[in-house]
Amino acid sequence: MPDPAAGTGELNLRQEFPPVSTETWEKTIIADLKGADYEKKLVWKTPEGIAVKPYYRKEDVPAEPYRHCVCGSWEISEAPALADAVNGAAFHEAGATPVQELGYALSAAVDRLAAGAAPASISFCFAAGSNYFFEIAKLRAARQVWAQALAAFGHDPERIETRIHVVTSLSNKSIYDPYTNLLRCTTEALSAVIGGANIVTVQPAAYPDRLARNVQLVLKEESHLDKVADPAGGSYYIEALTDAIAREAWKLFQQVEAEGGFAKAQASIEKAVAASRAASEKAIASRRRTMVGVNNYPDIREKELESANALAAAEWRLAQPIESIRLRTERHARKTGRTPKILLLKRGDLKMKMARAQFCQNFFGCGGFALEESESYAGTDAVLIVLCSSDPEYVDLAKEVCAKVKAPVLVAGNPKEQIDALKEAGVAGFVHVLSNMVDTLTEWQDKLGIGAKEGK
Repeated sequence: MPDPAAGTGELNLRQEFPPVSTETWEKTIIADLKGADYEKKLVWKTPEGIAVKPYYRKEDVPAEPYRHCVCGSWEISEAPALADAVNGAAFHEAGATPVQELGYALSAAVDRLAAGAAPASISFCFAAGSNYFFEIAKLRAARQVWAQALAAFGHDPERIETRIHVVTSLSNKSIYDPYTNLLRCTTEALSAVIGGANIVTVQPAAYPDRLARNVQLVLKEESHLDKVADPAGGSYYIEALTDAIAREAWKLFQQVEAEGGFAKAQASIEKAVAASRAASEKAIASRRRTMVGVNNYPDIREKELESANALAAAEWRLAQPIESIRLRTERHARKTGRTPKILLLKRGDLKMKMARAQFCQNFFGCGGFALEESESYAGTDAVLIVLCSSDPEYVDLAKEVCAKVKAPVLVAGNPKEQIDALKEAGVAGFVHVLSNMVDTLTEWQDKLGIGAKEGK
């Protein structure tokens, strides 16, 4: 074939890159997995039970996907919500999943329809969280299920304008690391715009208010996202995800209807949202879900005791349990004039001691402790010592250290075969990837007499 770079021919993409069948892709993936379980390795199951595949192709898109003919332009607003809107955002901020937020909002809107409200008078407010593609798909699915509900009541959805106001979430923000909050708000605003919001509010979260408006100005004036209608249309992944969320939200809506409608199902709705909230809190505490600056990668130099109420407007936030621990350490430091220090005692195998020391830097740093790394414990004023080494070396190291220090000694890791011997040597506990951060940090604050829990 002629070389297109030399100007002697045309580049024929169809010949250069022939189609690859799904069967070929799957065979290649299975070969690369080398016997590992496909589902466990590559398929992500959401809390709602939606299976997210590692890739999507045209055959994954519904045969007749809903057409989201939404203007690309949106209004910048500083108001928290449209007046008298169906407030799906309230479910989000209470810990609901995207499917719950959408399903319960739909149920509330249908209650209004059943009570005789004019369809054009019903608008929606949703919150955008950090799950980027899910939030885009959720907003697109909102128009889809609302159109389905309108049709069921005998209305023509194409003749009724649906107004959606999206606010960036507060439930996933923290008083610490405010500029990570700003990054979260940026992706959330993107989700709102790409998902087809008519009005967008970026809620400041411990960073200057002017930046909240500037986020949207950049999206309009520099990214030109107001020039495209339904920019996600045609994306196999987002189209498939939109359909999946719409289907699950419709099922949830039908369950609420079976209980007599939104007004009569309040008890079961509150119970379901509480369960989702508890599951999210557990995922943060166990660090199965990462919140940068909160349960991983903390800026240990940051002190926020003076501005601890910056996000007080939010009734519930994911970061609150860990923030409370860190604020407790700060209060203790203010009272005593000294931040409690933890010594990470590194010995032995280079790779293991470095990895475990880094893990402990993140783990205890999230609790507001001062951290020192050393290969010696001589003269340390640490209130807690954490041994960072390899499993085979721990018993000898523990026997040496525990006999010579007054501070409690922990082991970084979960050396199951040595646990009894380590406890006999004087080790007071263990910290590892399976540790619950909230429970572990609170336990050691209590044992070390570091301040008191909030409200006590």
